[in-house]
Amino acid sequence: HLYGLTDEPLTAPVRQEPPALTLGERAFEVVLARKVAAGETETAWFARHRSTPITELPTHWPGWYRELVERRIELIESDRNVGLVERPEHKRRWSRTPWEDLEQAALRDWLLDKLEDRSLWFNGTNAECRSLAQLADRAAAHPEWGPDWMDVARLWAGSQEVDALTVVTKLVADEHVPAQAAARYKPSGLAKRAEWERVWDLQRAEDLGEDVGKIPVPPKYAQADFLKASYWRQRGKLDVPKERFTSVVGAEKDAASGDGTMVLAWAGFDHAQLAQALATQLFQRQSTDGWSGEELVPLLAALDEVVPRVEQWHPE
Repeated sequence: HLYGLTDEPLTAPVRQEPPALTLGERAFEVVLARKVAAGETETAWFARHRSTPITELPTHWPGWYRELVERRIELIESDRNVGLVERPEHKRRWSRTPWEDLEQAALRDWLLDKLEDRSLWFNGTNAECRSLAQLADRAAAHPEWGPDWMDVARLWAGSQEVDALTVVTKLVADEHVPAQAAARYKPSGLAKRAEWERVWDLQRAEDLGEDVGKIPVPPKYAQADFLKASYWRQRGKLDVPKERFTSVVGAEKDAASGDGTMVLAWAGFDHAQLAQALATQLFQRQSTDGWSGEELVPLLAALDEVVPRVEQWHPE
């Protein structure tokens, strides 16, 4: 009406409060649903919004609002110009997140939060790594919330038969980033990482009072620099850690040992705690599991990467 398309206003009267609408109840949606029911058109509108098309106006609407919507529908069907505007491609989409999606996200976050519980990652005051199997066992058997965790895990998985390891494996899949640069980046990313390392060396030298001149600005990362898209999502263009867990690629035992699952450290460790956890894992692999030589290289690489941070931030 404001733009001259209709002779009369078709909005709710000033003193009337229109009812709250749900998916599929807008006038153009009713018109569209009737056309679909009559075989006059096809549309993905309702499937895309997970709504049920309705061809009759809701009976719980007040009479005045039903009459108003009927007039809107009549105008949409009779006036070519209004009908052109009142089409799905000219309408704002429903942006409400379905309840099922909200529920799944909430359950997933709760489960992941529990997997970050400090008690799962420390033996007394000592930080330790965990394999996926160990983490699953410790979560399911936690004396305070273990049974609840399993109940929520079954609800999230949609199965009463699911086991803790299957759930943990799925939860952690996109929530970890490797401790070793070679397991994080493609060659282009490794080259950028080397430039960042040089910049950090210059910054540390400058902090010690050395004259290093102008420190160059290191390059930003792109998704193509990372070996997996999930690593990029966790790190971004400045490679800032946001992941929940640090994976130690190559630290897992052979499957024949009974536990060949991926080894993780908690991303909540500070640098000194991470170094302690990696060193403990290295000692266990060497002394208990009999690893030597090349088998220990992945753990040594992970430890080598964190040592400069320990020296900088934890000199004690």
